[in-house]
Amino acid sequence: MEAANAGAWLADYKPQEIELALQMLASQPNATHQRTSWARTALAVKERFPSARESLGVPTWFYGHEPPNLFATKIAKFFTNSIREAVLLEQSTGGLVVLPGAAGTVQEIFQDACENYYATGARVVPMVLLGREYWTKTMPAWPLLKALASERVMEERIALVDTAAEAMEFIKSMGTLRRRTRW
Repeated sequence: MEAANAGAWLADYKPQEIELALQMLASQPNATHQRTSWARTALAVKERFPSARESLGVPTWFYGHEPPNLFATKIAKFFTNSIREAVLLEQSTGGLVVLPGAAGTVQEIFQDACENYYATGARVVPMVLLGREYWTKTMPAWPLLKALASERVMEERIALVDTAAEAMEFIKSMGTLRRRTRW
């Protein structure tokens, strides 16, 4: 989530400035065990690269060791992680790009895959896993996702890529989607 909020924060900067900001952040990546250093580094990036961009961070109270990141300008906290994930995935109607992660990320992949497995036509939301090596070797979710999608509508709406540009190209290639939620 921090990557999305930092991306929004830095959206108006040149690539070399973004690279510098990312290098700064990479020096203290551990919010769990090095919270003070992590927060100070994020504050230094925010001071060096001011922004008027707004973004929403949606952490959960369930994982108290994962504080809200400092790049989110608005915070919405859920008290139950499963509800948080269901709501976030339900709102992802344009597509879902999944970066390397651990247990929670894998849960979100297959929570959305379950929705897509049973959905029809325009209700299947595209999903792109970013990082071939990661999703096939380190955390091999791709082979299972591919097998699950076989001969289903979702088969044509999943992809495994290595770059953000490839992910966006795939998402843009999908037609207009309907919302899955019915109010």
